[in-house]
Amino acid sequence: MPFFHILVLAAIQGITEFLPISSSGHLLIVPSLTGWQDQGQSIDIAVHVGTLIAVVTYFRHDIFGIVKAFLTPADKSGADDRRLGFHIIIASIPIVLVGGAMYLLLLNDLRSILLVAATTILFGIFLGWADKKFPVTKNIEGITIMDSLVIGLFQILALLPGTSRSGITMSAARMRGLSRSDGAHFSMLLSIPTILGAGTLAAYHLYTAEKPEIGMDALTAGLVSCIIAFLVISLLMRWIEKIGFTPFVIYRLILGAVLLGVYFAT
Repeated sequence: MPFFHILVLAAIQGITEFLPISSSGHLLIVPSLTGWQDQGQSIDIAVHVGTLIAVVTYFRHDIFGIVKAFLTPADKSGADDRRLGFHIIIASIPIVLVGGAMYLLLLNDLRSILLVAATTILFGIFLGWADKKFPVTKNIEGITIMDSLVIGLFQILALLPGTSRSGITMSAARMRGLSRSDGAHFSMLLSIPTILGAGTLAAYHLYTAEKPEIGMDALTAGLVSCIIAFLVISLLMRWIEKIGFTPFVIYRLILGAVLLGVYFAT
C-alpha cells in the first residue's frame, strides 16, 4: 500500500477506536469513497495492537493496581482494585463466549455498508437517549455485578459492524447510572481484554492462512495508531463531562447518512 494510505487508515483507527463513533464504519467507507485497496489483515492487526498499547499505557496505574490486588488477595488496601478487576472479568465473559462462537461458526463476515449505516444511526440515537434519560446515581467504585453483566451483554452488540464497542458500552454504563467519565473509564478498561482477544484470533487466523510478515508498513501503522489513540483517550477522558455525547450522536447520524448515500449510489 502507498505510505500515505497506511497513515490515513492508522490515523482513522486511532481516532475512532475509543470514541463512540464506530471505527468499522470509517474503515469501511474509506475504500468505498477512495477506491483504495484493502489494507490486509496484517495492517488490521498492527493498528489494533497500537490502540491496545495506547489504552494500556494510559490506564497503566489502574492495571498495575488490579494485577497487584489479585496477586496479594490478603491486602485489604487493594480491595477496590480487586473489585474493579472482578467486574471487568464479569463484563468480558459475554463477548468472549459469543465472539468465540461466531468465529468458530465463521459468522464474522458482516461488513455490509447498509448494515453499518443502520447500526451507526440506530446506536447513535440510542447513545443520545441513554445519556439524556438516565440520571447519575453511582460512581465506578459503586458498580455492581448486575451493572457489569448488563454492560457486558450490551458489548455483544459491538460484534455488529457500525455499533461501536465504546459507544454501546458507554450507553449501557449511562443506563446503569454511571457518569459519562466513569462510564468511559470502565469502557476503556473493558476494551483491553476485548481488543486482546480479537487481536489474538486475527493473528492466529493470519498465521494459519498464510506466512505472516511484519514489515515496515505494519510497524508504521501500529505506531501511528498508538500515538493518536493515546491522545484521543486523553482528550476524551478530560472533556467528556463537559461536551457530553451530543456531538458524537450528530456525527454518527451524518456518517450513517453518508454510508446510505454510498450504498444507494453503487
